[in-house]
Amino acid sequence: MHKIMNNKIKLLLVTSCLSLSMSSCIDLETAPYDRKTDLTFWTEDSLSAYEALNTCYLNLATMDEQMWSECMTDNAYTKQPSAYTQSIGNGTYSTADSYILSVWDTKYAGIRQCNEVLNNIDKVSRLSESLKNRYIGEAKFIRAYHYYELYTKFGDVPYFTNVITVAESKELARTPKSEIVTNILADLDEIINNNYLPNSYGSNDKGRAAKWAAMALEAKIYLFEGNWQKVKELTSEIMNKGSFSLYPSYSGLFEISSEGNSEVILDAQYRPVSREHNIMYSFLPPSMGGYSQLSPLQELVDSYIMLNGKNIKDAQSGYDENNPYRDRDPRLAATVMYTGNSYTLADGSTKIINCAPGQGQDGYGVTSDCSATGYYVKKYWDKTYRQSLLSGLNPILIRYADILLMNAEANAELGQLDASIWNATIRPIRERAGFTQASALDFPSTSKNQLIQIVRNERRSELAMEGLRHKDIMRWKIAEQVLNGYCHGIKTGEAIGTDNGYVRVENRQFDAQKHYLWPIPQHERDLDANLTQNSNW
Repeated sequence: MHKIMNNKIKLLLVTSCLSLSMSSCIDLETAPYDRKTDLTFWTEDSLSAYEALNTCYLNLATMDEQMWSECMTDNAYTKQPSAYTQSIGNGTYSTADSYILSVWDTKYAGIRQCNEVLNNIDKVSRLSESLKNRYIGEAKFIRAYHYYELYTKFGDVPYFTNVITVAESKELARTPKSEIVTNILADLDEIINNNYLPNSYGSNDKGRAAKWAAMALEAKIYLFEGNWQKVKELTSEIMNKGSFSLYPSYSGLFEISSEGNSEVILDAQYRPVSREHNIMYSFLPPSMGGYSQLSPLQELVDSYIMLNGKNIKDAQSGYDENNPYRDRDPRLAATVMYTGNSYTLADGSTKIINCAPGQGQDGYGVTSDCSATGYYVKKYWDKTYRQSLLSGLNPILIRYADILLMNAEANAELGQLDASIWNATIRPIRERAGFTQASALDFPSTSKNQLIQIVRNERRSELAMEGLRHKDIMRWKIAEQVLNGYCHGIKTGEAIGTDNGYVRVENRQFDAQKHYLWPIPQHERDLDANLTQNSNW
């Protein structure tokens, strides 16, 4: 038996040697004949760059990322502790946080994809100069978008523009934030000044970044950096030369039937069946098939003004705590589901929701499936969903209302917000929302600081649950004010577990000495000894 086994081993070795000697006649760098490889992908035809570029868009942004980020703010709360943003919202996250690592990994995966395109596009045959420049422009835009997301969260991060090896990735040091900002602004200037991107695309190229998206991203970077003059210049150019306008219906703006409308500057592309998300399962009430892990906070609800334009804390506002949703900013009803509000179903009927404590299937405290705050999300409800709440609805990443709000904020910070600028920015936004009273629409003659606060609150109301609040509270340096202490849910009137009758949801903490920057993930530092850590982490 032992002899037979030895003979089998010898036979295998001889066969292997013969195979190796025969194969040695073929160059190891020869590409397979039956499929594309790295050796042939970029040289076969002009579709190579197009296919690779399309892959870059898949990592641009997601619906999940947009909505879960709201739970890191005073807009929303998640009762799901693992793999989401609860620990970031309450300040208990660490260098081992899984969500933070996923953001790091996803953005750098996206950067690598863009670098693959940019490093190899010269190899592509039969590609016109104009189309080549457009592809370069799109890839550099997406790469700049990823670096913007990284530096606004982590500060200094590794910056590179080539495809790097695994060995090289383990030796990277962090690049100063100022250098990253300079580099991505230079890329965007190149794209804009050399007209790499068209002003718009045809119906077959939905979701691609056009010139105005590059300009809007540049404005967002300057906004985060507090360069108000540049924000004013860029947003003014988009307003004066772009062909965008506010979509007539605020609630309709977020419906699948109106995707790609006149207000959308950039959105992430989903499509029923082929690419879907099921975020609705995480925010709808149980009676709609949801398990409410993501819930709006009372703090968000309280931020919406009255129809007369006054804050609910104003003694002259007419606000009635016992009838809190009457005469409120119409965007509240389009964004947050509260008792008496309703979802419109596919057949045109409505589903009225009762969030009251202990009431029905959706009431606060009825089951663990119900909202932890007594509120549900309405924005981005898609009545055309398929089974299991699967939806192809696109999340909007940049829209025209944001441009108007950035312009108003820049002018307010510069002390230049007057009636004419107000009438070109805030007034049309409020008119579209459904305000009609002069006291809400006319320019408020007040101090510079009060105007800044009005514009900031307008931004919150208009863009709530769209993933922008986190950057806002970070750049305004108000996180230690809005993320410390209890956040709240609906008023139950109970004395225990409430503040003035409003449900205590979570006791949060924000350390201004460390939490304005996320920690560099320890997993990455274990792989790369050159990665330093942010202060106090």
